[in-house]
Amino acid sequence: MNFDLECRDLVKTYGSFRAVDGISVQIPQGSFFSMLGPSGCGKTTALRLVAGFGEPTSGDILIKGESVLRTPPNKRPVNMVFQHLALFPMMSVAENIGYGLRRRGMAREDIARRVADILARVDLPSAGEKRIDQLSGGQKQRIAIARCMVLDPAVLLLDEPLGALDLKLREHMKVELKQLQHQFGTTFIYITHDQSEALVMSDQVAVMNHGRFEQVGSPQELYFNPKTAFVAGFVGDSNRWAGKVVSAGGQAVTVERADGGALNAVVGPNHTIAKGEAVEVFVRPEEIAIEPVGATPLPGNGTNEIRGEVESFLFNGAMSRVLVKCGAGAPVSVAFAHDSGIGNFTVGQPVSLRFAPGKSRCFSQTASRA
Repeated sequence: MNFDLECRDLVKTYGSFRAVDGISVQIPQGSFFSMLGPSGCGKTTALRLVAGFGEPTSGDILIKGESVLRTPPNKRPVNMVFQHLALFPMMSVAENIGYGLRRRGMAREDIARRVADILARVDLPSAGEKRIDQLSGGQKQRIAIARCMVLDPAVLLLDEPLGALDLKLREHMKVELKQLQHQFGTTFIYITHDQSEALVMSDQVAVMNHGRFEQVGSPQELYFNPKTAFVAGFVGDSNRWAGKVVSAGGQAVTVERADGGALNAVVGPNHTIAKGEAVEVFVRPEEIAIEPVGATPLPGNGTNEIRGEVESFLFNGAMSRVLVKCGAGAPVSVAFAHDSGIGNFTVGQPVSLRFAPGKSRCFSQTASRA
């Protein structure tokens, strides 16, 4: 397999602080790869190292199989789209796109031809003479990408480019960015703290925390099979219960919750948990079935049961949530589609929550702290 980008045990320190702490990854040619994590986790530092805006303390960076450690930014086969785009307001759209080609000394006729071609590919064929302030937010995004792609980079780096857009435009641009990446066939390296952006657009996602990659995998792998407590809590929504293991056998454990109830759960992959250990159990809101207290349990709703009362109902279009108060902890979130057949619940109504042990992920409490 050909890899457009490889990071080999990459480290960046500032004094005693390790901003990037030994990350290694191989990114296949033509893929959409995202680094996802909270602010301060090191993802921007890692991206800047790839771009050449800083030198790693140790490790190596290879693009198309060649180390670029001693290659200055303007000589690396990469280009970068920043959050605020950095388009030149005094230039027309065509002049913005052709700027890099002019710096390379390309003939005016060739620049005009390349600019016209790239404008057609981003579906803005007649925008060349417009000023930047005449463009919508989504059009500016496409022009920023066109300005990079006209230079034929091996890798395009995107530093939270949707962060300044409103919600509706972000939703639209997520789909459009993925389509543009597929159309160009160029490897995109995208950083974000927004899990929706990473899950929707990416072929592979690296979840980053404290300078390290907690897990690298497909969006489906991260969501359904988190390997660490941090990934389970950060990717998607999860309900979380603290407790102590009262029995353990293989991957199955029984956990006594802090409020006195019990849960049957499955230990996360590559983890061993012993009887008596303090743990946290994670369950997705959509994996929980809700029933009125006293109703006959429906087949398949699972053997774990927690009782509580409805605290509130949150309408959110196709999917809605019921928040259920179960003791002194945070309310339990239950998500369901409106065509699921779930009845209406009223605030204060006693309800029973059920879910299967196999849908409950258990991790050591010492490993659960983000």
